[in-house]
Amino acid sequence: MHILVVEDEDAIADPLVAGLRREGYDVSRVATGEDALEAPPSDLVLLDLRLPDIDGLDVCRAFRERSRVPIIVLTARGEEADRVVGLELGADDYVVKPYGLRELIARIRAVMRRAASIGGTSGALQVGELEVDERARRATLEGRELELTPKEFDLLAALARDPGAAVSRQRLLAEVWQTSWYGSSKTIDVHVAALRRKLGDPGWIETVRGVGFRLRSP
Repeated sequence: MHILVVEDEDAIADPLVAGLRREGYDVSRVATGEDALEAPPSDLVLLDLRLPDIDGLDVCRAFRERSRVPIIVLTARGEEADRVVGLELGADDYVVKPYGLRELIARIRAVMRRAASIGGTSGALQVGELEVDERARRATLEGRELELTPKEFDLLAALARDPGAAVSRQRLLAEVWQTSWYGSSKTIDVHVAALRRKLGDPGWIETVRGVGFRLRSP
C-alpha cells in the first residue's frame, strides 16, 4: 500500500514518514500542493491544509474531481466549520494536530476498510484465487473453504487487507493479538507456518527479513 504524505514542514513530515515506513507502508512525501497533484497515483493521501502554494482544501477538491483515492486531512485547523468544509469537499477523515501515530494508523485502516467495502461487490478481500470474507469470517482458495482457527483467520485477513505490502510483526501483534498478548512474537511464526500448510504453497506468505510478512499470489 502506497501513501502520499503532503506536508511542507520537515519537523512534522520526517517522523511521520519514518513511522509509517516502520509499519510497513510504502511512503512518498511532497511539500507543495502542485507536487501533490503531479505525483503518481497512490492508495491513500495524507493531506496538510496549510501548504505554501495552494490551499489544502483546493488540493482536496482537485483530487476528488479526478479520483476516488481516500484522503485523510491532517491539520491544525480544528474548528467545526473547517472540518465540515473538508469533509464536504471529499475528505474521508479529518485529524487535528497534534495527533498520535497509533491513532493515525487506526484511522488509515478504518478508511481503507471503508474504501474496500464500497469498491468491492461482496466486501471480500481478493488476492489472486484467495478470497477472505471478513463479515462471514470465511476464507476460500479456488472455491475451496479453508479450515482456519480464529487467530489464523485474523492473521490471514490482516495480511490480505494490504496484499503485496510488508506488514510488520508489531502491526500484526497489535491487530491480531491486540493488547492482551505479552508473549514472544514467535507465535506469529507458528501461525504463519500453519497458514502456509493450509494454503498449500509457502509462496503465499513471504517472510520479509527484519520486518514481518507479506501476502501475495504465488
